Amino acid sequence: MTTTTHRDARFPNRIPRITAAQMNSNMITLGIRAAQLVFGIILLGLTGYVAHWYNVDTLTSSPSQINLLLFSSLLTILSVFYLELAARFVPKISHPLAALGLIGLNAILHFAGFIALAVFMSRLLFCRGSVCGSARASIAFGAIEFLLWTASAVFAGKEVVQGGGFLPKRGAKSQSPLRYPSEMKESAPPA
Repeated sequence: MTTTTHRDARFPNRIPRITAAQMNSNMITLGIRAAQLVFGIILLGLTGYVAHWYNVDTLTSSPSQINLLLFSSLLTILSVFYLELAARFVPKISHPLAALGLIGLNAILHFAGFIALAVFMSRLLFCRGSVCGSARASIAFGAIEFLLWTASAVFAGKEVVQGGGFLPKRGAKSQSPLRYPSEMKESAPPA
């Protein structure tokens, strides 16, 4: 029976084994991503319906608060696909800090969107019908999306801090772009 270090030395490209704690963390993250995607699609439909009503049935264009939540839901769908597919299939374009930044951006946009729409809805003189119900539901789903993205940011931040993020691991050899260290040595002045 070989030891882990010996086996890793013989097969350096082998994917490391996943522990039970990592598996639970991956399952939680996958569940959060699935919920983000489902609620993002629901939010896209609700805000799209309200924006369509404003653009077609009224003389004014849709409010910027609706447009912000509409953009946030589109960004959510694209972000979920990037965060899940890039990390699995193209790890070279996936970086922990970029993922954390994208997750934080989504959380901030959903927070700003649902707060702005709630303030807008509170100042309306009357609100009736399916459009009003869709706008109110958009506020609720925007708040849920904010909570999901915040939880995702906590998990991603924990991963960045524990994994070192962009910092090299202790004891790791630096990867110099030079092939030979002697390329940077000064030569003796000509005599």
